[in-house]
Amino acid sequence: MSGVRREQTQAPFHGRDLALIGSGDWGKNLARCFEALGALRAIVVPGAAEAAALAGIYGSVAITTSLADVLADPAVRKVAIATPSRTHFELARAALAAGKDVFVEKPLCLHASHARILDDLAEAGGRTLMVGHLLQYHPCVVALRALVAAGELGDLLTISSNRLNLGKFRTDENSLYSFAPHDVSLVLSLLDDQLPESVRCVGTSHLKPGIADSTLTILKFRNGALAHLHVSWLNPFKEQRLTVVGSRGMAVFDDGKPWAEKLVLYRDYMSTPAQTSGATPRGEPAIVAEAEPLLGECAHFLQACAERSRPRTDGREGVRVLQVLDMAQLSLERDGERISTNASSDHDDHFVHPSAIVDPGAVLGSGSKVWHFSHVMSGARIGERTSLGQNVFVASGVPIGRDVKVQNNVSLYAGVELESDVFVGPSCVFTNVKNPRAEHSQKGSYRKTLVRRGASIGANATVVCGVTLGRYCFVGAGAVVTADVPDYALVVGNPARQIGWLSRHGERLQPEQDGSLICPVSGLRYRELSPGRLVCVDADEEATPGEEPCSSTS
Repeated sequence: MSGVRREQTQAPFHGRDLALIGSGDWGKNLARCFEALGALRAIVVPGAAEAAALAGIYGSVAITTSLADVLADPAVRKVAIATPSRTHFELARAALAAGKDVFVEKPLCLHASHARILDDLAEAGGRTLMVGHLLQYHPCVVALRALVAAGELGDLLTISSNRLNLGKFRTDENSLYSFAPHDVSLVLSLLDDQLPESVRCVGTSHLKPGIADSTLTILKFRNGALAHLHVSWLNPFKEQRLTVVGSRGMAVFDDGKPWAEKLVLYRDYMSTPAQTSGATPRGEPAIVAEAEPLLGECAHFLQACAERSRPRTDGREGVRVLQVLDMAQLSLERDGERISTNASSDHDDHFVHPSAIVDPGAVLGSGSKVWHFSHVMSGARIGERTSLGQNVFVASGVPIGRDVKVQNNVSLYAGVELESDVFVGPSCVFTNVKNPRAEHSQKGSYRKTLVRRGASIGANATVVCGVTLGRYCFVGAGAVVTADVPDYALVVGNPARQIGWLSRHGERLQPEQDGSLICPVSGLRYRELSPGRLVCVDADEEATPGEEPCSSTS
């Protein structure tokens, strides 16, 4: 049975209080819709030529080149952003900081860590943040979600999406970030917003090195469902088709078909006659009221602002989509390597300050904290409950154990490894090359520096590369370490020299009559087995939990 009902989205909102940033192809589409809904107050354009072109179309709308004036205008309560993706983060952050409700075209930005910052800013300021994942507002997709939620298709088994076209070719984002956000958003919504268990992605870069023209991404979910996403701007014809296979039925959403044929259901395809005949199952077109998805999306944003309700595609949804895209991008860079959810940089059980940057592919352990202006690079591994203070840099591949405290203004370069329970004082310096020269790269000759469990390094100390700091040793403030430091040793000066022993509780050890040393706080006894080798005789040091550095779960 087939049929079409036409329905136009209309809504009475609170007058002209929205400014649109951007006047490109998609910006013009948004301008048309927001103008039809009576919300458009101003359009921010890059130059006078664009302003002149739009002035004749929107006579009652202010056309300006000054973003600052628009953000400072109290009559502008909402901002819509339709600019190149690389600009989304800074523009959205500025608009939220100015107290505006914000709509951002997909993708919300280009990194999940930045998306989380935007979502946090919106939550803290009580502002509405919505991302333009247009498919979520397509009436056929709304109908499809309802069918899935009602169990009409049974348990979802596979979801396949093709989004193919010839052009537009991008140079600042690849096809994954340009095309796939819509499909990732839709797949997650069909699977109850759960993140995939793992992601694999492969692609090709023919037009410009490093910018993938085509990608194939596989998402594996914990409930056994698989999703396959194929996107490309190097295809001779346009295809936008989604196939959902369930245990009881299938559905195909083909946006290239006439409206009455866009959503087709296939019921009982697994019945015995269908299995034995090999015949193509008979489809049943769904009856869906026709309406323009973009107009519905714009109306949804205005309604969410008016009602102070959470949009269907809010900031949290934008974060989830970018988590998946970031995992796919990391897999793409690693030639299809399986990336697990636990190996991505974005989890709900840690804290990252809005001013900090955690690159995709970094591992943050549960309960870890990354404070103001710090930067954790892809491939770094931060253990559970570890705290990175203000202005800390962690290079790619650096492992840091659990319960570590790194104070302000510390850089941990490639070659440095911190085991668990280490304390690194403020402005401590690590090196990784013995004889650095600016003219000659020595990335292949980094010297390893190992800081063993429980060691403490005082403020402004310098640790020259190629040394090992022993367990529970203590490096005094301002010391310059040029050689290995024994377990429990207290060293000071330049170059650092040993002046005594400290217990694992940080207390000077006191001599006993039997030749052992005792901690005045804990009562634990220590003995020097050989010159320069001290052990705790009252504790099984090797069995202490947390000795090993954090390891990747990918």
